Amino acid sequence: MTSFARMFTAAALAGAFTLATSAAWAGATLDRIHQEKVMKVATAANWPPQSFLGPDDKLQGFDIDVANEIGRRLGTQVTFVTPEYGIITAGRWSSRWDVSVGSMTPTMERARVLDFPAIYYYTPYVFAVHKDAAGATTADLNGKVIGVEAGTTSEDYINRRLKIDAADVPVFSYDVEPGEVKTYGDSMGPLDDLRMGNGVRLNATLSALPTILAAIKNGYPIARVEGKPAYYEPLAIAVDKGDDAFDKALAGIVTEMKTDGTLKRLSEKWYGADLTKVQ
Repeated sequence: MTSFARMFTAAALAGAFTLATSAAWAGATLDRIHQEKVMKVATAANWPPQSFLGPDDKLQGFDIDVANEIGRRLGTQVTFVTPEYGIITAGRWSSRWDVSVGSMTPTMERARVLDFPAIYYYTPYVFAVHKDAAGATTADLNGKVIGVEAGTTSEDYINRRLKIDAADVPVFSYDVEPGEVKTYGDSMGPLDDLRMGNGVRLNATLSALPTILAAIKNGYPIARVEGKPAYYEPLAIAVDKGDDAFDKALAGIVTEMKTDGTLKRLSEKWYGADLTKVQ
């Protein structure tokens, strides 16, 4: 073989190796995790009880426990990053993190850039009133002033325009016709106004059950309106598009965690109720 031929052969082999390596790693998130033994998880840092900084400045919460359990079952360590939520939902992560365990609603719009391997729990949204109105029914809220967080599913629901375009969304109905809707910049605003007294600024609020329970636990003088939740919001694990093997592995692990009771146990630990299925 001439020197030129040897050079040509070596170059061809190098090119083939490069192509083969690129093909092997094209979207191969699962392969990378198994090789590096680290799974990078995107989540929030200030959203209790889903994920928040504890007294030791380490993340804790329901989503943190779920992510750590997924990592354990994959045989890898877990590290957390806390990018802005809009950056997570925008997709095209470029391997900055591998998966989002952050209680994301799997809408069709987000599904354009993300995959949702598994819904792992459902958040019930319920009405709450001042404790002086304890015992009120949803019928009693008709014509009343109701506060909600702006830009959320609760605002859409109370204005009768709710559309959660995701799979496995439980059927819901509109049972309250408010007299006035007041919107707030966060979920605590309506609760802070409601604690001032029955009808002082609000008659009721519509919010996620964990938020209501946490407020009651922290001494807010409110009570949940009894009866079935207004609606359930499905929440899913999210991944960047391009790795079917990773999708299947995560879906299988979440199914296992449901079957063996792990998800139920974690839900009861952080929420005081089993939110892994529609009650």
